[in-house]
Amino acid sequence: MASKLRDKLVDTALKLFYDQGFHVVSVDTILAEAGISKPTLYKYFRSKNELILAALRRRDEQSRNWLMREMERRGSTPRDQLLALFDTLGEFFLTEDFRGCMFINATVEFPQLDDPIHQAATEHKRIFGRHVGDLVDKLEVLTPNELTEQLLILMEGAVITAHVSQPKSTAQQARRSAEIMIDHALQEAQAQRTTQQHASS
Repeated sequence: MASKLRDKLVDTALKLFYDQGFHVVSVDTILAEAGISKPTLYKYFRSKNELILAALRRRDEQSRNWLMREMERRGSTPRDQLLALFDTLGEFFLTEDFRGCMFINATVEFPQLDDPIHQAATEHKRIFGRHVGDLVDKLEVLTPNELTEQLLILMEGAVITAHVSQPKSTAQQARRSAEIMIDHALQEAQAQRTTQQHASS
């Protein structure tokens, strides 16, 4: 029962924070929505910020698992999985409850770099970036770190653009740019291998 109450608090807070923002949503609003008393809240969380951190951890687990699962399901090769990232995001952008990236939103509302909430959001970006980097490494391109950074910038730019102006083609445009970058990097690597083979023959 205790874990169910805690989960209900976190899930309710997560929905409200994502939909309305962190600062504007009060503890009382969360409690009213969840139907839980204030003493129960403070039994599990010492402060609103602790609840925010718990909500971010829940969102991190949900969103990373979903994105990585969809990328793997939609693509049979590292290249296809990287491009599937943008296809998956494109569907997310078109949902009625899309409010941008919760982690970007968190860094905006908690801008201090040493704030635990800011750091939790940054950690989410770092971990998912590592997954993208692992896929790029499998491509065996000449500059994998550079390509990884380019793809992540494209992803973040697409999320922000979709949130701000909501054009339906945002994800498709980002995907096309990603495809050009990936194929250019693959062609460069192939050209170098061909040159090396000719030099050694």
